[in-house]
Amino acid sequence: MNQSTLLVGPFNRVEGDLEVKLTIEDDRVSAAHVNAPLFRGFEQMLLGKDPRDALTITPRICGICSISQSASAARALAAAQGLTPTPQGDAMAALIHAVENAADHLTHFHLFFMPDFTRPAYAGRPWHDRALARFTPMQGSAQRSAVEARADLMHILGLMAGKWPHTLALQPGGVTRAPTARDRVRIMATLAAFRRYLETTVFGGPLEAFAALADIDALHGWEAGDAGLFLQIARETGLAGLGVGSGRFLSFGAYPLGATHAFRQGVWDGDLSPLDPAQIAEDLSHSWMLGPTAHPAQGETRPDEDMRAPAYSWCKAPRLGGQTFETGALARQVVDGHPLARDLARQGGVLARVAARLLELARTQVLMEDLAATIDPSATFMLQDETPDEGSGAGLVEAARGALGHWLRIERGRIASYQIVAPTTWNFSPRDAGGQPGPLEAALVGAEVREGEDTPISVQHIVRSFDPCMVCTVH
Repeated sequence: MNQSTLLVGPFNRVEGDLEVKLTIEDDRVSAAHVNAPLFRGFEQMLLGKDPRDALTITPRICGICSISQSASAARALAAAQGLTPTPQGDAMAALIHAVENAADHLTHFHLFFMPDFTRPAYAGRPWHDRALARFTPMQGSAQRSAVEARADLMHILGLMAGKWPHTLALQPGGVTRAPTARDRVRIMATLAAFRRYLETTVFGGPLEAFAALADIDALHGWEAGDAGLFLQIARETGLAGLGVGSGRFLSFGAYPLGATHAFRQGVWDGDLSPLDPAQIAEDLSHSWMLGPTAHPAQGETRPDEDMRAPAYSWCKAPRLGGQTFETGALARQVVDGHPLARDLARQGGVLARVAARLLELARTQVLMEDLAATIDPSATFMLQDETPDEGSGAGLVEAARGALGHWLRIERGRIASYQIVAPTTWNFSPRDAGGQPGPLEAALVGAEVREGEDTPISVQHIVRSFDPCMVCTVH
């Protein structure tokens, strides 16, 4: 048996710092250890602050998914206040959040994931020239059109959120700006233009037709647009069987609308079951952190400056009922019950994760249109209440990359505890006390490592299918 180790990283086109140590046997990955090598300390920064400061500080965790952080912080503070947002405040917050998530899906597909297929390693493949023309970094026609369409879509954020990133528009009681009838028309026009772009370029057909695909066979019959090119590449390169996960999926529920969610909350492990947030615990056995395994509401952020073994990452290891769970668009659509997502989950590899993001992009566009159509300029969009001297609350939302939770405790009018578990914390976690690898670590096992590769292309495909945001991972 020929065994060796390979340290891969840093990765380009990945938000933040990431290292992956691979154990290789007979040209295949036999084990992986994923390291988030940058400690940031946001949870410590928040201690002692006015609870409302979380609305300003936490969006600075990330410049890509800052509205997700803002939404989670606003929900946590609302829970601590016992405040329920108004229905129109909920709907507008959902629209603002959905715009960011849709933009993230577009960015991931065109700028982060697809450029890997322009590499010389794929020269001579029947689709390679098309991939070069569409997805070559900084030059491909698909990249240019995606950046333009993304910027145009985000005009909605300029209108309703004031700015992006780091808006203060999302508050515990709703949103700060009440849209006018004219704003509603402008939002609908912007969404109509984005739909034209999606149907002309990304999908090459009606969004409703793509969203109606019921299984993998129907999916592979889709040949139009950049989605069709991706599916051709996926078939020819075997992406379906690459990076297969555990089949366990978690969603906090996307876009709260009163007592429901636009995409439902729950857990999937071969069958749907309710989410019990009380079963979440962060294992620190292989993290450079001090303290016991605990629920985030009782958690601590005390870095181990000596970085003692067996720890190998600043990332904690969140578990639900002691198990790892994958989170992201595939998880959301599986939990929400979409038949194509359920069929993709049976494969659970790179194809499933990327195709699910395309599916969700189509469904999110329809959702945004529905939310915009219900805007009532005469309604109340925000309630206000006093911040309590004592209280606690959790804000559970869905960023583009998956389940995001903020846990807040207030004592004597100040933040006594603030813990954040981000999607990449779930997906890129290290091992736990039982030796159970995190979702990415497990998915990398079996990946091919070709002779001479110092950054194996199969590993890159798997990593990018999870779309890591490492700056959100460690706080």
